[in-house]
Amino acid sequence: MASFVWDYLLWLGPSLLLLLLYLALCRPRIRGWTRLAVRAASWRLWVIICVILELPLDRNMRAWTREPKSPGEDILSGSGQASDGQRLICKPTALAKYLLHHCGCLARPRLASWPKGDPHLQTLSSLLCGQQGHTLQFTRDNLFLRDGGIVALDWAVGTRLDEVVGRRRWEGRKEHQSGGKSLGCFTATPPVLLLIPESWGGMTPHLKLLCHQAMRLGFYVVVFHARGTAGCPLTTARLTEFGDPADLEQAVAYVHNRHPSSVMVAVSEGSGSGILLSYLGECGSSSYLTAAAAISPVLQGQLWFETVMPSIYRWGVLFLRKLQLSRYASSFRGVLDVDRALSCSSLRDLEETLSCSSAQLQQRTPSPPISSRKSRLSNGSHSSQGLAPSVAWSLGERAYPAKDWDNYWERNEPLRDADEVAVPVLCIRSRDDPLLPPASTLPLPLFLSNPYFLLVLTDRGGHCGFTLEGREEMEGGRDGNEVEEKGNWSHIAVLEYFRVVADFLKREERDGVSSDGPRGEYSRSRTSDVAPPRRRRANMIRKQRLETPEESSVDAEEEEDDFTWKRSYTR
Repeated sequence: MASFVWDYLLWLGPSLLLLLLYLALCRPRIRGWTRLAVRAASWRLWVIICVILELPLDRNMRAWTREPKSPGEDILSGSGQASDGQRLICKPTALAKYLLHHCGCLARPRLASWPKGDPHLQTLSSLLCGQQGHTLQFTRDNLFLRDGGIVALDWAVGTRLDEVVGRRRWEGRKEHQSGGKSLGCFTATPPVLLLIPESWGGMTPHLKLLCHQAMRLGFYVVVFHARGTAGCPLTTARLTEFGDPADLEQAVAYVHNRHPSSVMVAVSEGSGSGILLSYLGECGSSSYLTAAAAISPVLQGQLWFETVMPSIYRWGVLFLRKLQLSRYASSFRGVLDVDRALSCSSLRDLEETLSCSSAQLQQRTPSPPISSRKSRLSNGSHSSQGLAPSVAWSLGERAYPAKDWDNYWERNEPLRDADEVAVPVLCIRSRDDPLLPPASTLPLPLFLSNPYFLLVLTDRGGHCGFTLEGREEMEGGRDGNEVEEKGNWSHIAVLEYFRVVADFLKREERDGVSSDGPRGEYSRSRTSDVAPPRRRRANMIRKQRLETPEESSVDAEEEEDDFTWKRSYTR
């Protein structure tokens, strides 16, 4: 009998323990202690994994226990001092104040905390295994360039389900336009959103999710792929330099000619900001873009290449770049040392080998001076990369490799022509980005002195991550009862930013016309007497004229009254 009782108790023991555990977890205090214990154990395990993988940890070791805080009401900053939460760093212009009042997502971010908000988990998730929008498909246009190269333009399309949803949304939008508050960026024809991926090419889950969200809002979405990336054929022995906007300029002109009545905006992902910012600087007021945004941008290209990344990210980027190079190894062997490039162990060595004559084949004749190049082109000889004389003449210095590393960045630094940018540019950056240099190296004087540049600096977000904590109600043009789905805060912020900027420009143009004066005008319409966009010669570099934060804060209010948003087409 005793053995039977013991067997019965042993048989019921696990069930009794589970029942007691369930009853204990029903108590809020015990449940809270258990959650903290699990999070503490998970955090210590994650620390061990980061040490093994040589990943940098956040300096605030208690970040996993801290819930996200709501930022203060005044996030318009005139200094570069770090603060908790989010900070909008810009010159206090009318546009900046309008954004603060009408762009609710900039004032109320609720970014995820650890573990979902860990910078490395966010970065890997956004670049490798995030949500991808399974209904998204693309059709490709191969654009033939002036020098014989080809770039790819992928137009996002949807399935029948998306078409039905889009038709309903279009009908609802027409009702809003007839009466009520409508999305400001929408005109009679949907706006065009141009997306620029990372410099190493390919569509990341982060970019696909942005495509999906933009399509749901009625955008025409097109993705720009540089030559030799994402399956785009390489027809010339010439790769796109980090800050060379020539290919993007031709692609933007093609998209504008295809949708001449649509407003065009652009978003760059990570290192794709190199060609976007270069394009905005070189084209100036002749750009076809109304506004632009850069998520986790590389603002200082040379510093980014010279800063050592964590090993796991560095080898990942090198693998993608070398995979692209090895595909066309036989075509490049005549113009550069492919074996040396494939054996590089740093991003700087690889970029220098591919783009600088000092690091290429020793048996090749070094690039001649400009005077000798002109004489060779006038005699009808071809350039070192097999370009026709007329094409080499139009490319200028870019028809030849850079002389050395410093000369390469004189013509490829993204912000080299920042003074010429004539459209609003929103940059979103997190302090814990593992792929970019420290936030202390950001060119804050640029954002404090140039009215067209705005920087949103957050504590968390990783590289192109910015995961939301959960469901969040967004203001600024949306119903108070409408709830935004889980996703990336940067996507919501960028799309909302475009809407608010379009509203602001329409209001400024309307106020300027009604007052019959120049103040507040921002002319977007192009007439027949406007000169077409033209490229500046690559050897005419315009240095930045930046002010210190102290000088900017003193003169901010005085300059605000003198600054107008009227766009002059003088270039």
